[in-house]
Amino acid sequence: MRTETTPTAAQVAAPPPAGWEEARSRVYAVGLAAALPAVARPLVDTDGLTLAEPLTTRTDLPAFPTSSVDGWAIRGDGPWRIVGRVLAGNTPGPLTDDGTTVEIATGAMVPEGASAVLRIEESTVADGLVSGTPRPTPEWRQPGEEAYAGEELLPVGTPVDPAVIGLAASCGHDTLRVRRAPRAALLVFGDELLTAGPPAAGRVRDALGPAVPAWLRRYGCHVRPSDVVGPVADTLPAHVAALRAALTTADLVCTTGGTMHGPVDHLHPTLEALGADYVVNTVAVRPGFPMLLARLADPDGRVRFVAGLPGNPQSAIVALVSLVAPLLAGLAGRSMPVLPHATLAEAVPGRGDHTHLALVRLDRAAGTAYPVRHVGSAMLRGLAGADGFAVIRPGTSGAQGDRVPIVPLPLLPGERAS
Repeated sequence: MRTETTPTAAQVAAPPPAGWEEARSRVYAVGLAAALPAVARPLVDTDGLTLAEPLTTRTDLPAFPTSSVDGWAIRGDGPWRIVGRVLAGNTPGPLTDDGTTVEIATGAMVPEGASAVLRIEESTVADGLVSGTPRPTPEWRQPGEEAYAGEELLPVGTPVDPAVIGLAASCGHDTLRVRRAPRAALLVFGDELLTAGPPAAGRVRDALGPAVPAWLRRYGCHVRPSDVVGPVADTLPAHVAALRAALTTADLVCTTGGTMHGPVDHLHPTLEALGADYVVNTVAVRPGFPMLLARLADPDGRVRFVAGLPGNPQSAIVALVSLVAPLLAGLAGRSMPVLPHATLAEAVPGRGDHTHLALVRLDRAAGTAYPVRHVGSAMLRGLAGADGFAVIRPGTSGAQGDRVPIVPLPLLPGERAS
């Protein structure tokens, strides 16, 4: 549904560009307002998704007193007479008599009545009796030492990774309530594009059709091979038909090219024909200026998004990290991504009144960022050796030694930066 303050595609043919930080905040907010539904998934299927409810423990952790060493559970003073053995997974009977002991394995339940656990390497055994001096600190874990039953361990919005999965399993969970993965599609625009072989005869190879789905998957999207369509013919009817079809199943449709107003740039009239509202239409950032994000809302409340990526390959990736990444964070119910900082190892020029996203390679140990070469908006060579983009704010330049924000390139779902 449109409002008077939300212009249609036709009403904003040449808008002033949004500031880069403003654009990110705006798309995150609309994504969060349209956060994807919560679903229950088996633990093994939750990596890379997001908690839709707090993770709590179903029992005390540990649930019972647990030996932290291999040794002897003893009662009273020694030497101690051996009366049994306790292995992990068993429930032992109580130790009722002073001067008795049971052999105990790491992780096994400490029997009721035990006064200490004596380490196996600090004991001796002779004639059926165990001797030694237990350490003054207990050698077992008490119930609730890590968490008490019902305690909240992680909040809503926490990304699920292998550590979270292991913690959930230790708490007794078999499934987790998570936001379902966003479904994404890609439409490649441009009659000039080749899908195989080297560029020739005025036609260039499509680099975004194979690459963008992989980037989207690294952001946690579900993209099937059939969701990648193109090149779509450079006609308005073909654009409208392709976008309408993609929107039937996708939460997010990315398009490549056609974001300006040239003779074969049909994205804007396509959005108008489908009743889309702009969230962002051009951003004051270089490269990638003509990026956009539009929103479509059905009468039943279903919301879908269209991200218009520029046709130049590096500019398209700038649009992904600038608009698509915060949108997907909102759809997943996560917090707005917080940008890390690094120290520039070399100077980086500014771009006037536009934000400059400059490709850099990171030395994470030293916390420094090195500008890379071959960074034209149509080039991918620099991107292939980069870790992210240094943010040079409008009206400034980056001097050697400056601390600047870094927009990282996406990792695999569940992967953490080193």
